[in-house]
Amino acid sequence: MAREQGTKSVAQNRKARHDYHIEDTWEAGLVLVGTEVKSLRAGRASLVDGFAEVDGGEVWLHGVHIPEYSQGTWTNHTARRKRKLLLNKAEIHKIERKLSDQGYTLVPLNLYFKDGRAKVEIALAKGKKSYDKRHSLAERQANREKEQAVQRRLKGIPD
Repeated sequence: MAREQGTKSVAQNRKARHDYHIEDTWEAGLVLVGTEVKSLRAGRASLVDGFAEVDGGEVWLHGVHIPEYSQGTWTNHTARRKRKLLLNKAEIHKIERKLSDQGYTLVPLNLYFKDGRAKVEIALAKGKKSYDKRHSLAERQANREKEQAVQRRLKGIPD
């Protein structure tokens, strides 16, 4: 059987970009058991409560919900177990240095298959204040209105 090519997105954490300032991102592999892979291939996962931490020179992903595989037997996995992320040592040291600063956290942004292997995009993020969130929403709304005005002008529709 030929190996899969390209990327297939399984889950995204859209709320993370709203709640955090994203500083830097990394792509990491996931250590999974068989039924987790089957459940992911069925497109079932949630990154909403997920976060990552560095522990003993390894990066662990916590709170990511991969539901039990429906056709699984007694070998099924637990839905919210901690999972090891595969990064090289230099990346782990860089992440560890940046996490030592106050207010930074590691959040998963995207869970996907790349060439048949499960990957997660993690980001170094700093929490936004509520006024930052309002400012981001207002800026996005202003850009949307500006684009709509330009499109109306190009189509010749009067304001």
